[in-house]
Amino acid sequence: MHKESIMQPICDRELHEECGVFGVVGVPDAANLTYYGLHSLQHRGQEGCGNVSVSKEGAMRRVRGEGLVTEVFNEAKLANLAGDMAIGHVRYSTAGGGGTENIQPFLFHHNTGDFALAHNGNIVNADLLRNYLENKGSLFQSTSDSEVFAHLIKKEVRNHNRPRIYSIIEALNMLEGAFAFLVMTANRIYACRDKYGLRPLSIGRLGDGYVVSSETCAFDVLGAEFVRDVEPGEIVTIDSEGIRSRDFSQYKRCEMCSMEYIYFARPDSDIEGCNVHAYRKESGRLLFGEAPAEADIVVGVPDSSLSAAMGYAEASGLPYEMGLIKNKYIGRTFIQPSQELREKGVRMKLSAVRTIVKGKRVVLVDDSMPVEHGYDAATASTTGAVKVVASDATTGQINLADVKKGDFYPANVAADAYVVEATHYISYVLGDGAIEYTDCGAKTPYEMDRNPAVKGGQDLLYSRQRKCWAPYGISFTKASMASASPTDAELAKGANWELVSSAGTTKTYIDPKTIPIARIISLG
Repeated sequence: MHKESIMQPICDRELHEECGVFGVVGVPDAANLTYYGLHSLQHRGQEGCGNVSVSKEGAMRRVRGEGLVTEVFNEAKLANLAGDMAIGHVRYSTAGGGGTENIQPFLFHHNTGDFALAHNGNIVNADLLRNYLENKGSLFQSTSDSEVFAHLIKKEVRNHNRPRIYSIIEALNMLEGAFAFLVMTANRIYACRDKYGLRPLSIGRLGDGYVVSSETCAFDVLGAEFVRDVEPGEIVTIDSEGIRSRDFSQYKRCEMCSMEYIYFARPDSDIEGCNVHAYRKESGRLLFGEAPAEADIVVGVPDSSLSAAMGYAEASGLPYEMGLIKNKYIGRTFIQPSQELREKGVRMKLSAVRTIVKGKRVVLVDDSMPVEHGYDAATASTTGAVKVVASDATTGQINLADVKKGDFYPANVAADAYVVEATHYISYVLGDGAIEYTDCGAKTPYEMDRNPAVKGGQDLLYSRQRKCWAPYGISFTKASMASASPTDAELAKGANWELVSSAGTTKTYIDPKTIPIARIISLG
């Protein structure tokens, strides 16, 4: 196998975020209102939270900590956050970056004016930007990609006297990823959303001021009136003069993350004009159309799947039952910071209502249930699995056992009678360790090139690799070949292969039947 590739920096974020942001402008006791707003967004992050307010004198104060909103804040702490403008943040991270230093909002002090920042989302080119900034002298205080945005705002200032929005726009255009930002200065809040619109952000009216939130459910708690969503690629300025808007990117697309509708958002939130509960319920109706089932009851997994289960029950005519009970004192296990905590949380969170489900055929609806319809997961001992075996006639012959065709094919099909249908696509997935390869070497392993038509002369580094791939336990043994590499006909001939064995007179063969294999059938 000959492989050519262009080597490019690969960045994997150390900290992955799916959080909630909330802001208040021009309303007394803004920090207290932010507290209630964050409480409504608690489902978006349970690892930590923070609150930053601006006093009448323009001084910024912050309270943050690990834990839930009710655990981090109390009356005494909120009393120190005076002012009519504030932003807050609830945090969820799936890997790394723990500790108070990564809890937002971030607060930055600068000779051109202090500012605070709260972020929901992920910046995919954060590592590249971080290296760029560190080479220019930036010192980072956290491992969060959100801090990259703050440093870009200050680094890209060419004229300190110009309005800060120009620096923010320049910084936003250097970011790639999904994000919703709130940037608060001494007298205004900037609300920004990525050019794809992957993360939600809405604006509401409260009295003479405004509120900004990741979800509209927070507006209902405060009695705020929904105004509009922040558009993809838009930056909205909110201050005492009202709302002003401009686009920071001309490349705008509406590609809201489906996870918001399926799982993350609260059912009473509206995202881009669509109620989350109604969306999930309609998904349940569509699910019945795709996968009808003969059953006695329909049960949803609390909480995000209940709406979909209702829709399935309505479409099927089956009774909807509460077959699972959730412990209300266990938070969302998905957003726990470690897999161990998630597994423990699941065991503590859900319990079956035995008298309801016992002896019943149950349609169980969940938001993230693995679907096995249409594929066979097989091991070596599974009847009908694809196995590599040694033929009695020819050592190392590769034979195929009958393959069970599952839901798409009513009968088994022998190895030499494979059925080909244009609408069916079959893939075989081998488990870890099933494939081994040997580096054959390349005559020219590396080569530099420059294209003057790209970015004023972009340098390209080509890396060439030549490798021979084979299933583990099987070796290609033909000594003489028609060319430098085996032809397809030579590779297809079983006599040219043999089982790998130990040296000596007594040979011990590696059993290739231990290779885990899965057959996936999909419709075109």
